[in-house]
Amino acid sequence: MRLPVSLAVIAALLLPAVAAADALVDNVDGLTLDEKGQVVRFSGIVLTPDGKVVKLLKRGEKRPERPDWRADLDGRIVIPGMVDAHGHVMNLGFRALALDLSATRSLADAQDAIRRYAAENTTRRWITGGGWNQEVWGLGRFPTAAELDAATGDVPTWLVRADGHAGWANSAAMKAAGITAATKSPPGGRIELVAGKPGGVFVDAAMELIEKALPQPTQRDRNAAFLKAQELLLSMGVTATADMGTSVDDWLTYRRMGDSGLLRIRIMSYSDGVDTALRVGGSGPTPWLYDDRLRMGGIKLYTDGALGSRGAWLKAPYADAPGNSGLPFLTDAQLSNLIVRGAMDGFQFAIHAIGDRANQQVLDAIAEVSGTYTGDRRWRIEHAQVVDPADLARFGKLGVIASMQPVHQSSDRTMAEARVGPARLAGAYAWKSMLANDARIAFGSDYPVESPNPFEGWATGFTRQDAAGQPAGGWRPEEALTRERSWRAFTTDAAYAGFAETKFGHLAPGMRADFIVIDRDPLLAGPADLRATRVLETWVGGVQVYRRPDPAAKAPR
Repeated sequence: MRLPVSLAVIAALLLPAVAAADALVDNVDGLTLDEKGQVVRFSGIVLTPDGKVVKLLKRGEKRPERPDWRADLDGRIVIPGMVDAHGHVMNLGFRALALDLSATRSLADAQDAIRRYAAENTTRRWITGGGWNQEVWGLGRFPTAAELDAATGDVPTWLVRADGHAGWANSAAMKAAGITAATKSPPGGRIELVAGKPGGVFVDAAMELIEKALPQPTQRDRNAAFLKAQELLLSMGVTATADMGTSVDDWLTYRRMGDSGLLRIRIMSYSDGVDTALRVGGSGPTPWLYDDRLRMGGIKLYTDGALGSRGAWLKAPYADAPGNSGLPFLTDAQLSNLIVRGAMDGFQFAIHAIGDRANQQVLDAIAEVSGTYTGDRRWRIEHAQVVDPADLARFGKLGVIASMQPVHQSSDRTMAEARVGPARLAGAYAWKSMLANDARIAFGSDYPVESPNPFEGWATGFTRQDAAGQPAGGWRPEEALTRERSWRAFTTDAAYAGFAETKFGHLAPGMRADFIVIDRDPLLAGPADLRATRVLETWVGGVQVYRRPDPAAKAPR
């Protein structure tokens, strides 16, 4: 019996897997990369009942005679699901459900948006949200508590900067957190001062001074945030993601979703520290759960802040802030000790390092411990934004994966030039140089800092340009990748970075049947057209989990 695909999808979602014949997704214009990064074209996919690829079919090749069900995709473009190597799942969901200032272009614009939100949410104990960026506003400084008071009155308000490394509090929030003129900046953090007193902006570790006073989200809040994040990611074609900084509460949310059959996306979880990893995994990484949808295999650490808030740790002072070299979060001994604690139980490490001094510190620590903790460790440095050219070769030598985010380059380029100075940018956002030094690259978006749309990152990877096509010819174009290599960094290599290359990241026999149906050929589209790619359907494990609500899109037969 052949079920219509709509009924097959409903059955797959609602019923446990049962013994059945192979299924067929047919009449597609399919493209994938193989393990070596070469393009493979196909016209059909034979699937097992549990959602793995049996075979990729060529046009004219014999099809199974009696598949359990058959989906005809009307010749549309099919590619593997995209893999985001660096994101923050719960933050994406909470941000989407809170006040979003990412579209504001001036302080006054932001104040208007805050006033509207406050008027529409009068029952909230706190106003929370984020996405602001004083660089985009052209403000030339951080905003102040007084400027936030003007929009919020006495309702405690906390708004996180776009990069997640600074927050903006109003006077009521600082009062609720017990912040006074006597409050000192903690190690690894900075309280921005106005006239010698806390001015409303808290950088990196200082953010905890306010966040400890925030009302904690309920489990219902967490469920809603996860489902919203999952919906957004699947709608953009992301079928798997690394979750950088999973807390115990985050992990329990993912488990609830998995237990209730609502976990659609695949999550490569990196805990928010050694203690969380050991609480969740016990003596080592967890197994893959829920048909390869969830695993905690690594630990996320931070060694510095971000360029935008001048918290990235540099070898020399900021070009636009003499005397300030950023914020180191850990001493050398602390970093090495944390790595040893996790490595002895087999956890992978993904370590945030943006400034050249922070990258050097992480490379030094890995060099120190790698002689003891041998084998396939796949050490990761997250961001690796500004690297001293003298340290580039150490990535390949030490087997360190450079987990980088292409859209940071297009968003940050003018700010990076101001912060670091053109003379020190030779190793900045240096994707091609990483490959030339035998390092592996994995691409992601760092959502919600940037949009999770992988097609924007893919286009940036081979153009070094922003959505407006600027700058002409690309920024430091010698660091651009090829179109295919940028795609690989968002698929097979992003999966490899999470020890998942045998499960997903490309389409081949034995791999999970994670694929997306899109409206154009990504290898032929110009950069602007590639950015505008629409995801029509998303399939995970051979099940359709998203369909674009577009009356013009044809339903499969």
